[in-house]
Amino acid sequence: MVTVEQQSPGKASDRAYATLLDEIQSGSLPAGAVVAEAEQAARLGVSRTPMREALRRLATDGLIVQQSPRVTVVAGIDKADIRALFEIRRALEESAARLAAERGDAAVFRAIADELAGVHLERDADRDRYYELIGRLDRAIDDAIANDYIASALRTVRAHLVRVRRLARDHPERLAASVAEHRTIARAIADRDGSLASHATHVHLHNALASILQNPDIEG
Repeated sequence: MVTVEQQSPGKASDRAYATLLDEIQSGSLPAGAVVAEAEQAARLGVSRTPMREALRRLATDGLIVQQSPRVTVVAGIDKADIRALFEIRRALEESAARLAAERGDAAVFRAIADELAGVHLERDADRDRYYELIGRLDRAIDDAIANDYIASALRTVRAHLVRVRRLARDHPERLAASVAEHRTIARAIADRDGSLASHATHVHLHNALASILQNPDIEG
C-alpha cells in the first residue's frame, strides 16, 4: 500500500487539504482552532512542504486566517459572513439554474427530483441522503452549464456553505421545506423552465438565509 509520504508532494498536499477541509466543514476543527503547520503535518503523516501547500489553499478559500504572525486558526463565521455568502450565492446559483434548464440533460434532473420526492428526514441517515442528493444536484448543474468560471466560483462558495448547512440540521421543519424547494428546482430544470428554476432558487436562498440568521448560536 502506498503511504501518504510515498505519494508525490501534490498527492500528499491534496490528501492533507481534503482531510483538513472535511474536519473544518464537519466542525471537528471548530472556528478558532489553531492549525499549526508542524503539528498538522505530523498528525496527517505528510512533510511540511505539502502541508504548507494545503494550508495555503485553505487560506485562499477563506477557511483559515492568520491570527498573528505565528498563529493560524480556523476562520469564524458570523451573520455578516453569512449574508455576504448568500449575496454571491444568489448571483451565481440563480444564473446557474437558468443555464442548466437551457443546457442540461432533462433525464438527469428528473431522476434527482424523483429521488428527492422519496426523502424523509426522521433519521440522521435520511438527512445524510438528502445532503448527498444536494451534492448530486450541484454537480449536475455544474456539468450542465459547462462554464468553468461559474463552477470555480461556486466551489469556493460551497466550501463555506457546508459549514453553514450544519447549522440547519437541528431544524426539521426547515429541512423538510428545503427538500421541497430543491425538488422544485430540479423539476423546473428537467422541464427546461429557466425562469421557474431561477425563481425557485431565489425563493430557496431567501428562506434558507432567513432561517439560518435566526439561529442563536451564530454571532453578530
